Amino acid sequence: MLCAGPLKKNGKTTAGRTRYRCTHCGASTTPKRATSTRRHELTAFLSWLLGPTSRSHHEHMPARTLRRRTQWCWNVEPPPPAPTGEIHTELFLDGTYFNGWCVLIASTRTHVIDWQFCNREKTASWTALIERLPAPDYAIIDGNGPLTTTITRHWPHTRIQRCLFHIRQDIHKHLTRRPVLGPNKELLALTKALSRVTDQDEAATWTAAFLEWEARHETFLKHRTYAKPGVQPPAHVTATQKWWYTHQRTRRAHRLLAKLIRKQHLFTWIDAATHGTEIARATSVLEGAFNQPIKDMLRRHWG
Repeated sequence: MLCAGPLKKNGKTTAGRTRYRCTHCGASTTPKRATSTRRHELTAFLSWLLGPTSRSHHEHMPARTLRRRTQWCWNVEPPPPAPTGEIHTELFLDGTYFNGWCVLIASTRTHVIDWQFCNREKTASWTALIERLPAPDYAIIDGNGPLTTTITRHWPHTRIQRCLFHIRQDIHKHLTRRPVLGPNKELLALTKALSRVTDQDEAATWTAAFLEWEARHETFLKHRTYAKPGVQPPAHVTATQKWWYTHQRTRRAHRLLAKLIRKQHLFTWIDAATHGTEIARATSVLEGAFNQPIKDMLRRHWG
């Protein structure tokens, strides 16, 4: 106020805020409370950031005003997750990339319990996250190599379930969705049949079918191509290499499934069910409930 005299209420403004008048000099004012103003600005910022509209379509204030008033909100760091020490039956672990960065997420079926920002998925990044969490009974993962190594090292008693969806994606990467060779067609059919396995008997039948495929095509997997004029070697072949395996993609797909069987990461969910515990067999909960909204938000506010 001009004279710092006592104030008394003097009606309301057209916006509904209480107006005050100085009893000494008659000056009128509408004081602001800093905490209340900051709260409303942060609410408007989060409404824009997490909502589908752009700044120009914000319902409470013009775009420039919103940008000016909420500029400080970008510097607010989210509170770190509070460690509870709770031991979960299952945890979903995955990393998602955006704008050149990666965030590693650990979640249950209902909420995220911890996260770690990094430049890429590597052993050091996963170790920083996993060391903060009590070991769960089961970990559902997408098959990232450093993640598997870190779990084995820090959670030796945690059983791993490989995501069946990601297994199929990896097999498509090696064999394509429409393979031409007969052994590749059979191996892709076996991979698709994984989603129809429901109990231990069917798991044993599937494993036997895979081993039978492996025995029948043992010679096929060992076919070699020798370096000679007119033969273009694959990119992975060195200049001094005299031969290479002809069906390298088939070998990679076979090796992927064989490794999962050997490490018992394929039917962990069935083993858990026999002990009365229901766990997921894919990371769909994490992908759809937590990763996708992050990417949707970035896509809406692109630029």
